[in-house]
Amino acid sequence: MGGHEQHSYWVILLTFFLAIILALVPLPVWMLWARPEWLALVLIYWTIALPHRVGIFTGLILGVTLDVLEGATLGQNAFSLTVVAFLTLILYQRMRVTNLWQQAAMVFLLVGINQLICQWIQNLQGVAAETSLFLLPAISSALLWPMILHALRALRRHYEVN
Repeated sequence: MGGHEQHSYWVILLTFFLAIILALVPLPVWMLWARPEWLALVLIYWTIALPHRVGIFTGLILGVTLDVLEGATLGQNAFSLTVVAFLTLILYQRMRVTNLWQQAAMVFLLVGINQLICQWIQNLQGVAAETSLFLLPAISSALLWPMILHALRALRRHYEVN
């Protein structure tokens, strides 16, 4: 493995680390419902850009890490991010050729599925939200998708991550 490939892995890991930090940063109560799913967004991007490097196993590892850091039921985020990675791997070729707002709509669906899985698991525990506000992160994530896409694409091109 050459130095260039190792450099590429560090860029990917750094973006996942930043996404985890953004997922854990405390927010005011009024903003909690609309917190974007940063880790899901970064996972979706890297799965579309580099499906041969980032995929289901990455989603599993990131999900377990988030479960441990959030104190969530072990496997909740792991399962939901694994499903998101799987669906993104199925859709990545379509997502590459669609325009930005169609991609944002697909991101809305993927993050919405992520939220529904988490809500279902929380419902099994008896701690689920009683409103549909749990879907707000899907909306905020879809609205942020164009910025995430351009920022990560610029980073990938600058550091020549292949």
